[in-house]
Amino acid sequence: MTKKLTTYKSNEKLGYRPAGSKAEFEAGEMLTEEFKKIGLKNVTKDEVTVDSWEFEKADLTYVDQNNERHELVLGGYQAKFVTDGPEEFEVVYAGKGTKQDLEGLDVKGKLVLIDINQRDEWWINYPAYQASLKGAKAVLAAQKGGYGEIDPEALNAQDLCGPDDTPAFSISRKDADGLLALMNETKQENLRVTLDAVSIVEKDAKSYNIVGEIPGKDKDSIILLSAHYDAYFDGFQDDSAAIGLLAGIAKGLIDSNYEPEKTIVFVAQAAEEWGIANSRYDWSTGAYGQIFEARPEWQKQVVANINFELPAYEHTSADEIRSIYELDQFLTKFSKEVPKVDGVYKDGISVVSPLRTWSDDFSYSLGGIPALRNDFQDSDFMKTHYHSQFDNESTYNEKAFEFHHNLYGLLVQAYDQTAVMPLDFTERFKAMKETINKDVNATAGIDTTELNAGLDMVIATAEKVTKQVNKINADYKAALVDGDENKANKLLSKNKDFNEKLREIFRYSQDNFLKLTWEDEPLFPHEHAQNNLDAISLALDVLQKGDVNVALDEYLWLVDNNWYAYHFDRETFDFFTNQVLDQGADRLSWGNGKIIGHEDLYDVINSLQSKSDTKDSKVDAEIQALKNAEENQKALLKQTIDKEVSDIHALEEKLNAIVE
Repeated sequence: MTKKLTTYKSNEKLGYRPAGSKAEFEAGEMLTEEFKKIGLKNVTKDEVTVDSWEFEKADLTYVDQNNERHELVLGGYQAKFVTDGPEEFEVVYAGKGTKQDLEGLDVKGKLVLIDINQRDEWWINYPAYQASLKGAKAVLAAQKGGYGEIDPEALNAQDLCGPDDTPAFSISRKDADGLLALMNETKQENLRVTLDAVSIVEKDAKSYNIVGEIPGKDKDSIILLSAHYDAYFDGFQDDSAAIGLLAGIAKGLIDSNYEPEKTIVFVAQAAEEWGIANSRYDWSTGAYGQIFEARPEWQKQVVANINFELPAYEHTSADEIRSIYELDQFLTKFSKEVPKVDGVYKDGISVVSPLRTWSDDFSYSLGGIPALRNDFQDSDFMKTHYHSQFDNESTYNEKAFEFHHNLYGLLVQAYDQTAVMPLDFTERFKAMKETINKDVNATAGIDTTELNAGLDMVIATAEKVTKQVNKINADYKAALVDGDENKANKLLSKNKDFNEKLREIFRYSQDNFLKLTWEDEPLFPHEHAQNNLDAISLALDVLQKGDVNVALDEYLWLVDNNWYAYHFDRETFDFFTNQVLDQGADRLSWGNGKIIGHEDLYDVINSLQSKSDTKDSKVDAEIQALKNAEENQKALLKQTIDKEVSDIHALEEKLNAIVE
């Protein structure tokens, strides 16, 4: 299944199976038939709306000083760029593609070659947009650390996070260095090349999530397993192997004649890598559409989502399960029962929280579904192979694949033996309490006593609820093991309302206590202004001592998205700020409502940059501007803390309503 998926490709030389493409559609047709062959029932193709991308080719050629012809194959990003066969362009080198690098450089109508580190500096959308403002035809981005570190020939692909009229292509480090060497040797600032490319983006297209199930005795209680079948390059690990794991578990359960209590649903997701043009939150489009458009009823039916990513590789010595806070206790206990496989995961299983935004489980969790995934983000694989042509069959680790079949097949059965969702609400609020910075709040004149007291009450009440959950599930499992179906059914019936209240409390927690940073990291609401205040306060301290460089280098870039103010024009900075603040919910997808605010320090930072090399610079105006920003953040922090107190009290009432 894994290998078969890699044969469906939009680009004959590189692969690619992007959202809404012919290759993705044909792969979905194949999966529909395979699901039926495995023995899954009620197999459907659930339609979701996406923006589509067809990337057929991007071939660049040039002739060197020895009249030798060089043919380069480029990777692509989700933008419109179609040549009339091979067309001639000039290539100009622009460093990292920042405003400083482009200053005084004529890039109009040209291909702009840049170096990029998307892990440590910025995503492709920033230099692509910056270059487009200067009239560039497209950007050619060569990785310089961060991703594609496995080989100088590695190409890269990521979601563009920008408008589809700012084209960018990926060029390998080796090929970029070849161009630069020729330009240096021939003393040419502009190098003539030909480019033959077809990259097409269309709005409001269709993709299909492929769904099949093993019907259980309870049709309205669903255990949902998911993985995505769109891909960059071969996408062997990401995420073809995950589809293989999904199908393998389904086949194993069916072939062993397992008769589930709950209905087990398997979904092959489309459009995970990208699916919305010009959105900060342009990935996980298929999953978000599945839970909020195609199957909104799942928000009341799915008791657990198990999502798979890159599962046939040993990412860390302890296999990580990343989950919502509320599953930590259940998963930690369960993990001790999973049999080991010799030669892999010598340090066992580690359960970590919270979920991150980089996969479909996050979208499902926003629909009130307790979700988890096999984790991969802390792996060196991310720096080396991820989203490159080197994510291929050579990375296959059979033992890791076997281990994940065992682990998640058993986890399905563990979920199947629960009468109510095995949620423990203490972990989220213990974590929340630990993030309250008493000193920052005190400096802002904010008393956190009531918030801390409210959290203590919630934790204490949640502990009682957890005991009830554990008792109900222990009794239910015992009844199933004893074959006492009558007792098991009575427990299910008796606790149906209790289970719905658990879901309501979890959804309330997700809605009110989960926000995102400007870099898409989850945080508690108060952390937004609290972190900003800390950074601004420290910047003021050093500025008042005359140290401009420390304020710039250590503190001001920590405030919201102001890191980009250092390197890009105001127009670029504003565009990507407003992309988050001023778009509709349909374009913001899973990021809608998750950003609390924005403190614009662009002018302050640029003014300080102009004075950073000047001794004894006067910075009174900048200090006053930062004091104003500090007051803004104090007001925002108070407003946020007040809301948290109110929300905590409301949550306490919900918990008390179900405590026996």
